[in-house]
Amino acid sequence: MIEASVPTVPGPNVEELLREDLVAGDAQIGTYGPILRHLLANDEHSVFSDEIIARVRGMTADMARQLLDEVAIAAGNSDERDHQPDAVVAIVSGFVANAGLLSHCHALAIEWHLAERLQSRLAIDPVLSPLLQALIASNETGTATHAMALLASQARFAQAQRRMQLPLTELPGDLLHAAFVALRAFGGTDPEQQALCVHAESAIRARYDEGRSRLGLIARLITAMGGGAMAALSLSHAGSAMFLTALAMASGQDRDLVILATSEGQYARLALALRAAGLKPQAIEEQFMTLYPDVTLPDDFEQLGADRAAALLAGASPYPGV
Repeated sequence: MIEASVPTVPGPNVEELLREDLVAGDAQIGTYGPILRHLLANDEHSVFSDEIIARVRGMTADMARQLLDEVAIAAGNSDERDHQPDAVVAIVSGFVANAGLLSHCHALAIEWHLAERLQSRLAIDPVLSPLLQALIASNETGTATHAMALLASQARFAQAQRRMQLPLTELPGDLLHAAFVALRAFGGTDPEQQALCVHAESAIRARYDEGRSRLGLIARLITAMGGGAMAALSLSHAGSAMFLTALAMASGQDRDLVILATSEGQYARLALALRAAGLKPQAIEEQFMTLYPDVTLPDDFEQLGADRAAALLAGASPYPGV
């Protein structure tokens, strides 16, 4: 078992220990959605930090207001920005009912919390990491151009997170569609209202380009790095944003799930993802030192191959019914 400053007791092999920790961690992840839904509907205290919940609440409300802004523009009321609270709540309810959209907002809030924690503890800039700085200085025009675009996008992400906002055009395509589904539900059966919702959706789609989103730019840069993408698997060098995408791509995991793996209690999933991504045990220990200096890897961890780590992750199911 992965523990903080406690020697591993001899017994089961490292693979069995990690499998047990992974199952326990996945059971914890499986509770996140229901807990989030409860907290967003109530103000009771929970193990989820007030900051994270406030940020998720803020992002969902901000997205709802963006949709209502577009409906107002479609109706010829472009100056209308003070929407009825009930309308915002109705659309947010649609967001909350979608597990993927809710989980994404939760993951972004945790990502930003991680970035702030790394800046506070290790002075790692949440916008301009050493790796991004090197890519901006690249002799390859395409790489430098995309890196500059990512710098601007990451700066906007930081600003949006501080304001507890999330631009709709920064959503992955499937989640943007989920937002539109919530808007259509809000439109109800009234033909005129539905027409306005369809017009609003079309206007947003017209300016949407997933490849130019922050996550799209990060993925494009890492893919272009080829074999050099291993450099992005150093949290202190790549910064949290690029590190999380690189780890997701290299380990075959969903990025939002990788973000959750950086939280407390998910040490086994993080260790397995890093091993599945091809990192050597020493490099994995370096990442744990950056994130959790008091946590130690289990004995004989070096005996676990990347293929077995990937197989353990593939056999895990952190979400109920999956």
